[in-house]
Amino acid sequence: MIQRIDAGPRMSEASIHNGIVYLAGQVPEDTSLDIEGQTREVLAAIDALLAQAGSDKTRILRAQIFLADIADFAGMNRAWDAWVVPGNAPARATVEARLARPEWKVEIVVTAAI
Repeated sequence: MIQRIDAGPRMSEASIHNGIVYLAGQVPEDTSLDIEGQTREVLAAIDALLAQAGSDKTRILRAQIFLADIADFAGMNRAWDAWVVPGNAPARATVEARLARPEWKVEIVVTAAI
C-alpha cells in the first residue's frame, strides 16, 4: 500500500511505502531571503511534512541538496548545521544545479524512516 500526502495532479509532496517516507523537493516560498533564510524555510517545510508522515528529522536516511550557486554552500551549511540533530546527520549529497525558478537558491529532497 502506498500513502500519498498532499497529492496533486502532477506530484505528491510525500509518498509513504513500507515504513519509508519519500519527500518531493522542497523549495522556499519567500524568495527575497538569502541562502540561510531560504534554507531555514525549506528545512521547516521538511519538518512539517515529516511530522505529517509520522516521522521527524532524526529519522532522515538521506538528503539531496541542490544549490543554484555552489558559492552558497557555506551559508546553506550554517542553516543545516543549526537544524540537524547531533548524532543523527543523514547521508547527504550537495550539488549545484539549475533550479526550476531562478529566484530559488536551494531545493532539498529527503527520504526518512517512519
